[in-house]
Amino acid sequence: MKIFRYACELILTLLAVFFFTTLILHLVGAPPFEAYYHIVKGSLGSWVKVAHVITTWIPLTLCACGLLYTFRIGLWNIGIEGQMMMGAVFTTFLLRFGVESDMPVFFLTLSFIAGAIGGAVWAMIAGSLKTKGGVNEIFAGLGLNFVAQGLILWLIFGPWKRPGIASMSGTELFPPKLWLSYLSFIRLSPAGLFLALIAIGVTAFMLRYARIGLSLRAIGNNPHAAYLFGLKPDRYMLLAMIFAGGFAGLAGSIQVTGIYHRLLPAISGNYGYLALLVVMLANYNVRIVPAVAFFFACLNIGSIQLPMVLQLDSSLSGVIQGTLVLATLAVHAWRNLKLET
Repeated sequence: MKIFRYACELILTLLAVFFFTTLILHLVGAPPFEAYYHIVKGSLGSWVKVAHVITTWIPLTLCACGLLYTFRIGLWNIGIEGQMMMGAVFTTFLLRFGVESDMPVFFLTLSFIAGAIGGAVWAMIAGSLKTKGGVNEIFAGLGLNFVAQGLILWLIFGPWKRPGIASMSGTELFPPKLWLSYLSFIRLSPAGLFLALIAIGVTAFMLRYARIGLSLRAIGNNPHAAYLFGLKPDRYMLLAMIFAGGFAGLAGSIQVTGIYHRLLPAISGNYGYLALLVVMLANYNVRIVPAVAFFFACLNIGSIQLPMVLQLDSSLSGVIQGTLVLATLAVHAWRNLKLET
């Protein structure tokens, strides 16, 4: 019954998205079905394009997996974006020591650990402000996002600037030995894909079968009652933030080692914010997150075709994403209203 209800909600949501998106395309004078065709073709038209979609799917899925922990306990971890940035910063810091080393595999392995630690530390700061200082996690997260962005800019234009140049193009490229290996014909990193799949499996197990998942759910449902049963909400909030930051930091590490091979101002690609939408649209279900993340990745990659073929702004994919969220919220509100009546 629960699966049938969710399927009905999903169909209603997709119909609402289709209706409003088509209306928007008509208003801007674009042929709707042709736009949809080019989005699909631009994302799934060849194996190379599918590989680009998966490359976007990997950090998006990692961030979404992390957010499932904080949503489970009732925290809005808006700072996931900054946590991903700090994972990239910690990774870059470590890899700089490996430039002259003859042990690239060792430094690449350590870089993932460093990235996870960087994201976790940044998340712990937001969690501590919440549990110790009473600062709402939304405001703490947003503030730390700006700090992380400012730190990256300072590093790129300051201590880590390219020799003789300081520009928005980022730091100097790492040597190829410090790049994640990839399949040459589609430029997809098997290591990054493996880490994302492991994250999905670990998160599914932790939240469904492990004690921490049950404790997070109990505290999220009723923190006062959970305290009476011996659970300490503040401790578990910090733990949830650490998990979220660790996964986001790992996503930032993959951006450095597997995609850009350097630190960029826009290293996060707004995947942290997008992951918030993914988790909400997946109804906080880890089994549905990969599919929703794949859909958003297709939109991101496929929308590149719109300005080239139809002379439309590529930001139209953002309009579709926003419409998707609004439609989902409307369907959920309709369901709640129906249950109350």
